[in-house]
Amino acid sequence: MDTTPSAQSLPTTAPAVPNRRRVATAAALASAVEWYDYFVFGIAAALVLGDLYFPAGSPTAGVLAAFATFAVGFLARPIGGVVAGQLGDKKGRKPMLVLALTLMGVATTGIGLLPTYEAIGVAAPILLVLLRIVQGVAVGAQWGGAMLLATEYAPEGKRGIYGSVVQLGVPIGVVTANTVFLLAGAFTSESAFEAWGWRVPFVVGLLVLGLAWYIHTRVEETPEFRAAERALAEREQSEQSSPLRTIMRDHLGTVLLAGGSFAVNTATFYILITGVLDYTTRELDMEHGAVLAVSLCVSLTQLVLIPAAAALSDKFGRIRVYTVGAVGIAVWAVPLFLLIDTGSLLWLAVATFVAGCFLSIMYGPQAALFAELFTPEMRYTGASLGYQIAAVGGGGLAPFVMVLLLEATGTSMAVSGYIIALSVIALASIKVLADRARSR
Repeated sequence: MDTTPSAQSLPTTAPAVPNRRRVATAAALASAVEWYDYFVFGIAAALVLGDLYFPAGSPTAGVLAAFATFAVGFLARPIGGVVAGQLGDKKGRKPMLVLALTLMGVATTGIGLLPTYEAIGVAAPILLVLLRIVQGVAVGAQWGGAMLLATEYAPEGKRGIYGSVVQLGVPIGVVTANTVFLLAGAFTSESAFEAWGWRVPFVVGLLVLGLAWYIHTRVEETPEFRAAERALAEREQSEQSSPLRTIMRDHLGTVLLAGGSFAVNTATFYILITGVLDYTTRELDMEHGAVLAVSLCVSLTQLVLIPAAAALSDKFGRIRVYTVGAVGIAVWAVPLFLLIDTGSLLWLAVATFVAGCFLSIMYGPQAALFAELFTPEMRYTGASLGYQIAAVGGGGLAPFVMVLLLEATGTSMAVSGYIIALSVIALASIKVLADRARSR
C-alpha cells in the first residue's frame, strides 16, 4: 500500500534521461557535501569542542555544553525549512538549494577558522553557537530542495529510488567526515590534532561553494514545479494564500504525523554517530580512531541498504517498508546497548550494523513518502517542516539526552528506553498515515 493522500502530480512533460541523471547526481552531491559539513561538527563536539570552547567545569559538563551547541543547529533547522519552503514553493527548488549550500560552506569554514576560548574568551563559544545556527538554517533549507530536485524528476514508478539518492547523502557525509577526521588524527600528534588538526575537516567544507555554482549554472528547475507555478500564482491572487498558510490551516496534522513517524530514526542515528562516540571513548575507554572506523564501515553498508529499501518501497509501498524499519529499531534498542557495553570493538560493530540496517530500511523510502504527502505547490514547505520537526524532536536533542540519561541513571538501558518510546510514537504516527491513505 502506498501513501499518496495528496500526491497527485500535475501533468508534465517527461524530462530527457541525461537531464534526469545530471539532476539526480547534483542532488545527491548537494546532500552529501551539506551533510558532511553538518556532521563534522557532531564528531568534533564529541572529541574536542568541549575542552576548546567550554573549558570550565567537569569533562561531562564540557561535553554537555558542546552537545547543547550541536542541538542548537537542530533548533534552527525548522527556520531554514519554513523560509526555504515558502520561497521554494514560490520561486523554485533550485535557488533555495544553491542558497543553502552557500550558507553551509561559509558557516563550516568559519568554524574551522574560529579562535578558541583561550584566545578570545567568551566570544569564542558565542560565535560557535551563531555559526552552528547558520549551519542549522542551511541544512533545514537544503533537504527539501535536494529531495524535490530528485523526486520531481523521477520517472513513473521510481520516485522511491530517485529520492534515495538524496538520502545517500547522509551515509556519504558520515563516511567522508569520519575519513577526514581519521586522516587528520593519523597524520598529526595528539597535541597537534587538538591545536589545529581538528580544523582541517571544517576548512575542507569550503568546497561546497563550487557545487553550489555548478547547480546554479547547469541544473534546470523541476518539471512539476514549473507546472505548479501558474496554479500557485492564480490561487494566491484569488485567495491571498501562501504555501505556509495553506499547510498550517489544512495540513498541520499531516506535518506532525510525518515528524512523529521519523523522530526515532533521526534520534537513533545521532545517538549512533555522536552519542556512542562520546560514550565509548569517555566511559568505556575505547580508542576514538577505532570507534570512528566502525562508524565509517557501518555507513558504507548503508550505501547499499538505502537504495535497496527505496526500491522495495516502489514495489510494495512506502508504509510497509517504513514500518518494518520502525519495528526493527524498537526491537533492537535493548540488544544495541547490551552489546556496546561489552567494550568490544567487534560487538560494537555488530550492534551498530544491525541498528544501521533498520535505520536504512526507514530512511530509503522516507524522501518519496514525505514528497507524496503534499501536492507540488506546497510540497517544499510541507515535506521540509515534517522532516525538520523530526530533527528537532529527535536528532538534535538525542546526544544531549543520552548524556543526561547516562549521568542520571548510570545505565545505558535508559537510552534504550528513550529509543523505544520514540519508536512507539513512530508506529502510532505511521498507523494514522496508513489509515488516512486507506480512507482515500
